Amino acid sequence: MMTRQILIRASLLALALFRPAAADAQTIAERYRATTDRIIAAALGDSAAYERVAFLADRFGHRLSGSASLEHALDWIIDEMTRDGLQNVRGEPVMVPRWVRGRESAALVEPRPLELRMLGLGGSIATPAEGITARVLVVDSFDDLAARQMEARGKIVLFDVPFTSYGATVQYRSRGAIEAAKLGAVAVLIRSVASNSMRNPHTGAMQYDTAVARIPAAALSVEDAAMLHRMHDRGDRVVVTLKMEAMTHPDALSRNVVGELLGREKPEEIVVLGGHIDSWDVGQGAMDDAGGSLAAWEVLRVLKRIGLRPRRTIRVVLWTNEENGLRGANAYRDAHAAELPNHVLAMESDGGVFAPQGFSFDGTDEAMTMVAGIATLLDSIGATRIRAGGAGADVGPLTAAGVPGLGLQVDGTRYFWYHHSEADTMDKLDPREVAQCVAAMAVMAYVIADMPETLPRRAPR
Repeated sequence: MMTRQILIRASLLALALFRPAAADAQTIAERYRATTDRIIAAALGDSAAYERVAFLADRFGHRLSGSASLEHALDWIIDEMTRDGLQNVRGEPVMVPRWVRGRESAALVEPRPLELRMLGLGGSIATPAEGITARVLVVDSFDDLAARQMEARGKIVLFDVPFTSYGATVQYRSRGAIEAAKLGAVAVLIRSVASNSMRNPHTGAMQYDTAVARIPAAALSVEDAAMLHRMHDRGDRVVVTLKMEAMTHPDALSRNVVGELLGREKPEEIVVLGGHIDSWDVGQGAMDDAGGSLAAWEVLRVLKRIGLRPRRTIRVVLWTNEENGLRGANAYRDAHAAELPNHVLAMESDGGVFAPQGFSFDGTDEAMTMVAGIATLLDSIGATRIRAGGAGADVGPLTAAGVPGLGLQVDGTRYFWYHHSEADTMDKLDPREVAQCVAAMAVMAYVIADMPETLPRRAPR
């Protein structure tokens, strides 16, 4: 009987603790409905964000860390933010890696000659000038490679692993060269990490281990990897020549770009939002992540245009070097270490600016309940879902320090069709969907920057 009474009291206490948070979330939504309807209408009222993404993509193209195109794009952004009337616009210095692809090719030699569609993986070393010509060993997992380890020495190992999810499949891009080199392979190829393909290979970062020999690494198109796999399974002698001139140069100076809308009462408290402005050196980097970066920037322009100035400061940060180093995210954390206790939210968009569905949230359960209440204000654009999970790579250093984090979640059906490939171009984006992403982030940023209370924090990890 005593145990039952204790359980009942505990349940009542839990309900008492939950009800205020739920009630507070409902009150916040009711308090801000009229204002956030104005924000949404303003965000959807023009296609300014889309037009700016198009200008950036068309004028500057891809923006790999260390490239002149990235730095020219940053100069333009700083000038435009200043013209927008944002406050404290600046570039904060960051040293970034500089990897240059150079000329590259992959060609099938046996059982018939054929040029293969390939892209070297970011960070790979070069082949010898004459290339590497070797037989191909095709495997479909790390376990399959281990089972056939006696066959790997002197071969080019091809990981032909079908896409299931990014998290599950990307490990072959990241670790493939390490695992193949352990067994004496001379190079590694992977099936592109892509959910669909029109013979467009997808690049991305790879890793080396200082305890293992470094070997060249490249991605093949889905179609070419599957063809080599079929040939291999028939017992054909599959021979490929791989040529790569890739080179890693000394680190280069780049910048995170920062602009602000200063708070009217508590300017020292900060809501930060943004995306990463660098991209891979193929396509235009329109979807990944010019769209997310410029949508975050547009949030401040929309609020300024309709005369809304929240209690706290909203700071947009366009982080550099997300794709092959996260130097920008780490540099921001370090440069603003003294301010981190005053960061009340960190939000990013790095999943494409397709139709928004809601946000992922990194923080306490109580804070998540409050965020879910605010998300009800986005019912008109269908972006009300809140799920627990990582908020994103660039805000990761901030959420690790205890800052609540949000990551914009969109319809990702097509994202991995284009990701890290020549197909990431402006035509994949829709003006209405970009504007809806602006609206979703603007509502979240404004309400959390303006409401009297702040989201509860958790202890640093």
